[in-house]
Amino acid sequence: MKNTTPPVIRHIAALWSLLDYPTAKKPWSIAQQLEDVKAAGFDGIATFPTDEHRKVAESIGLIIVGYIATAKSSEIRKLIQQNLAGGAVHINVQLADHDTPVDESIRLAIKVIEESDKLGAKCAVEVHRDTCTETPEKTYAIAAGYKKATGKLLPMTWDFSHLSVVKHLAPPYWDRLLVDPKLIQNAQQFHFRPFNGHHCQIPVTDGHGKLSTELKEWLPFLEKTLELWLKGNQAGREIFVVPEMGPVRGGYNFAQLPNSWEDAKVLRPLIAKAWKKALASE
Repeated sequence: MKNTTPPVIRHIAALWSLLDYPTAKKPWSIAQQLEDVKAAGFDGIATFPTDEHRKVAESIGLIIVGYIATAKSSEIRKLIQQNLAGGAVHINVQLADHDTPVDESIRLAIKVIEESDKLGAKCAVEVHRDTCTETPEKTYAIAAGYKKATGKLLPMTWDFSHLSVVKHLAPPYWDRLLVDPKLIQNAQQFHFRPFNGHHCQIPVTDGHGKLSTELKEWLPFLEKTLELWLKGNQAGREIFVVPEMGPVRGGYNFAQLPNSWEDAKVLRPLIAKAWKKALASE
């Protein structure tokens, strides 16, 4: 019998967005962070989870999306196990380095998914700068090599902000970014950081309570991405969406711009609205 269960969206807060929040001198505890995440309407958090993350998340009903960053095959199994011990239901993987050759990257991707399957985890390789998926050319070559070797599509985490900056794109973005529908529809993790062709992160708000001009130019891309994903066979599946606004520390945000966590809380309902619109169009 055909599965007709509608897909479910999971709104996931990047705990990174709360770095140095509310101030660098007096940042919130993990418990305070997760309480605010829950209050803001999110379903879970994205982080490298510790036992404390797991305990607090379980106590207030949040799920955890984990995180791995490695270029070493020997580290993969242990890192997956650590994420599972921390309660991760899905794991994002930043794999290898910008100069890792494609053949080696394919072998690492195969290792990640093999170990993930053996351990009962769900891992996905992220499109990200300074990893093996830094450019679209390498990303699609790795995905093609993985499919040739395994006969399957590579599970991926799509963060299109990185590719947009690499390719110096202008709105509407989707004609250059949504070029492999099957890979996109196969994915379950999406990092919806708003971007343009010059900045991998643009502000959600203008500092005066209104949406920024740049965010308004990006929103149609968000809608197109969700529409494309839903055109796949998504019955019974989950999609994990992260309004991943980076903080000042690390350089994603600027001190003069709205706070990354406050902007992420504004972005979450905008993603929910785009999801409802995409569902209605189906």
